[in-house]
Amino acid sequence: MSDTNYSAQIASALLPLREPIFRSAIEELQIPIGSRGLDAGCGIGFQTLLLAEAVGTNGHVVGLDISPDLLAYAEQMVEKSDFSGRISFQQGDVCQLPFETNSHDWVWSVDCVGYIPLEPIPLIKELVRVVKPGGYIAILAWSSEKLLPGYPVLEARLNNTAAGIAPFVRGQEPTSHFMRAPGWLHEVGLEEVIAHTFVEDAYAPLTAEIRSALIELLEMRWHNVESELSPADWLEYKRLCQVGSPDFILDHLDYYAFFTYSMFHGKVAK
Repeated sequence: MSDTNYSAQIASALLPLREPIFRSAIEELQIPIGSRGLDAGCGIGFQTLLLAEAVGTNGHVVGLDISPDLLAYAEQMVEKSDFSGRISFQQGDVCQLPFETNSHDWVWSVDCVGYIPLEPIPLIKELVRVVKPGGYIAILAWSSEKLLPGYPVLEARLNNTAAGIAPFVRGQEPTSHFMRAPGWLHEVGLEEVIAHTFVEDAYAPLTAEIRSALIELLEMRWHNVESELSPADWLEYKRLCQVGSPDFILDHLDYYAFFTYSMFHGKVAK
């Protein structure tokens, strides 16, 4: 399976977990009816659909991504929706947007800004360039999780692996960490900068849809970590996180987990 197909598979599998958060974030932004916006780094296009729903029949959303395969997936998804007339897709690089200055009312970007190797300040400046004065930029990214209730030491060690701290990497400047995003927005001159973290819960009894999404999430968050764990921790990880294990943690009758997305947004000066 190609990296792109794998990314599309993961993004699709996690939709049951992420959809409520994206809806809450869009609701908080109070996107104007009839506005025209950009979903920068749209991936499979799911959030593009939610944004199109928010702008109404007279609005329009452009989904931009560098991957033609992800865009093809997104176009197929949109064709099955009621919002195809409000959405268009374009291939392009978020670091060099193929749009004129002041061409959009707002820009939204999920799991893109702050991800290596992209430098956040130049990227945000490019997002600001295409937004009209008085419009706004909103960036969101995964910010935390608690997925192994009752095993805080093991989870802390897993979160200290290269996969666990991603997209941050060891040696990276602290100011490049996504949780420092308010500083980025202030640095590029945005006004009325606001931060808000959204939480999504999952608890037993799990629906089949949520259980499948959590299985994908466990694999995604801590993939290829064996070499960074002690033998005892690796065995404990497999015991708790491997499907089919008699102690698989998602099968616990008292299972509870949560994860968060953090959103930072600000207005372009008039």
